[in-house]
Amino acid sequence: MAVGALIGAYQEDDSGGLRALLPLAGRTLLEYQVRCAAAAGAAPIVVIVQHVPQALQDSFERLRLDGVGVFPVSDVDEAVSRFEAGSMILLIGDGVAPSAELVAAIAEEPEPAVATVPDDEPHSSFERIDAESRWAGVAMVDAHLLGSTAAMLGDWDLQSTLLRRTLQEGAIRLPAEDSGGDPLLAESAEDLGDFQRRLLIGSRGLRPDWVSRYLLPPAEEFATEQLMETGVKPAWLMWAALALTLGGAFCFSRGWLAAGLILLLISMPLDLIASRLATLRLKPLAVRMLSRLALWPAAGLALVALGWWEARHVSGWGAFVSAVGAAAFAEAARIERSGMQDGELWLLSRRSAIVLAIPFSLAGAWTSYIVGILIYAALSFFIVQHVRHQPSS
Repeated sequence: MAVGALIGAYQEDDSGGLRALLPLAGRTLLEYQVRCAAAAGAAPIVVIVQHVPQALQDSFERLRLDGVGVFPVSDVDEAVSRFEAGSMILLIGDGVAPSAELVAAIAEEPEPAVATVPDDEPHSSFERIDAESRWAGVAMVDAHLLGSTAAMLGDWDLQSTLLRRTLQEGAIRLPAEDSGGDPLLAESAEDLGDFQRRLLIGSRGLRPDWVSRYLLPPAEEFATEQLMETGVKPAWLMWAALALTLGGAFCFSRGWLAAGLILLLISMPLDLIASRLATLRLKPLAVRMLSRLALWPAAGLALVALGWWEARHVSGWGAFVSAVGAAAFAEAARIERSGMQDGELWLLSRRSAIVLAIPFSLAGAWTSYIVGILIYAALSFFIVQHVRHQPSS
C-alpha cells in the first residue's frame, strides 16, 4: 500500500521563530523530519505551513536539490488532494525529532498506529493521550480519515484532531522505546543539542582497520562536524578521495614521491567522512558507487606506479615485481575476507599501507617499503585463508 507523509511546520519556538527551522546536524529540524520520512519510503511528503519565510524556502530548495520531493501547502484541502485514495499517511508532529528507526517502524505498520511515550516528567511537553501515555509525535493514519477531518476541522489544530480521531478509530499504540528510542519535542535550539550529539555518534560507521580505529577518529570527527553545516555532498568527498589517490599514483610515476604520499594521506579519511555525512542526511552511499569501488584499485595502481619508478631509477625490476605481487596478494585477501570480522583489524588495508609508508619515506627507503608491503599483504592473505578455510568444529 502507498505511504505518504504529512508534517507540520507552523508552530513557533521559544524565540518566536518556527520550530521547524531549529538547527539540527547542519540543516533544519524540518529537513531531518523530511529525510526520515523519505528514508522510510514515504511519498509524497506534504508539509503544512501557514507562511513560508526565506529560511523555510531555503530548506525546501536544499531538499529538492538532493532529490527529496517535498510539497509545502497552506490549505488543508490541498494537503488532502496530494494523497491517493486508500493510501496510508505517516504523520510527524511539528517540532518533533524522532529517531529514523522509529519513523521506519511506524511506516511499516499495515494498520493505523500511534507511537507513544510514558506520561511522566521527561515527556511532559508531549501531547497527552490518556492518563498513562502521550503521543510520541509519529503516527500512521488513513488518508480517508484526513479528508473527513479536514471537512469538519474549523479552527481546530489539524494534527491534534487527526490524532484524536485516529485513536477513536482503534489505532494500535506502540511504545516508542520499543521501536527505535524516545523522540524529542524541541522548543529551542538548546533542546536539540543532545539529540544532535546522538546523531553524530550514531553516524560512526564500521572502522575495519587499525588506522581508522586508532589514528583517524579525531580528524574524522572534526571534519564531519564542520562539513555537516555546509552544502558539501558526500559523493563529492568520495570522488575527491579517488582523485587524490589517482593523483598520488601519477606523482609516484613521475618520481615526486613525497608529494604522492601527501596526496594519499589526505585521501585517507575522506570516504569515512563521506559515509558519516550521508548517514546524517539519511541517504547512505550506494554500495556499488563507482568512486567507492574504484578506491582500492586506484590505491593498487599507486603502489605499482611506485614500484615502476623504483625499478627504473633505484633498485631494478625487483621493486616492480614486488609491487605487483603485493597488489595481487592484497586484492586476493580483500576478496577472501568478504564478510569476515574476527582479526580483520590488523590485516592490510588501503589506509594501513599509506600510513606505513611514512617512516620509509623519511628514511628514503622506498624499495624496502615495497618489500615490506609485499610481506604484509602475503601474511594477510594467508591469515584470511587459514581463518576462512579451517575445518569447523
